[in-house]
Amino acid sequence: MKFYIKNMVCNRCKMAVKAELEKAGLHPVSIELGEVEVDEEPDAATIKNLNNSLKQLGFEIIDDRKSRIIEQIKTAVISLIHYNGEQHNLNLSSYLSQQLNYDYGHLSSLFSEVEGSTVEKYYIAQKIEKVKELIMYNELNLSQIANQLGYSSVAHLSAQFKKQTGLTPTFYRSLKKNIRRNIEEL
Repeated sequence: MKFYIKNMVCNRCKMAVKAELEKAGLHPVSIELGEVEVDEEPDAATIKNLNNSLKQLGFEIIDDRKSRIIEQIKTAVISLIHYNGEQHNLNLSSYLSQQLNYDYGHLSSLFSEVEGSTVEKYYIAQKIEKVKELIMYNELNLSQIANQLGYSSVAHLSAQFKKQTGLTPTFYRSLKKNIRRNIEEL
């Protein structure tokens, strides 16, 4: 049986869900972001208990078709931004259509209807979060970050960053330095 699970976005999420499945006496065959397959057909009480324990961890079993597709869209975007190293010249609509086997127009209108925002805005928000993460690591300069995330230029990255956060990437980087203090300064 396959379960679709909301808010499963990282490897730690996969480990937490696996632990809850095992506590419920279920044996996972595969665990992917947003999807879990078990080798048995659990009864309704087991599913209800599993869902309650998952909710305590911030997850939720999705049982309606629309919500599953929305979660698959989110999972695909998160995987693309945070776990796929090469994104150069990627067409988001083609990528999502290919990953989910639906026409992008259908995916886009469904996402907008349910989420009240567009897939593109969600994609941009995820990219900006990744930019923030890379800025905080301070291992790459803005040009390298722009290149890694498929921006056409540092200016494009900066404009999008400022539109989303109200700050320039350079100013954001300088804030990080002021947030933490050395032990000697305490």
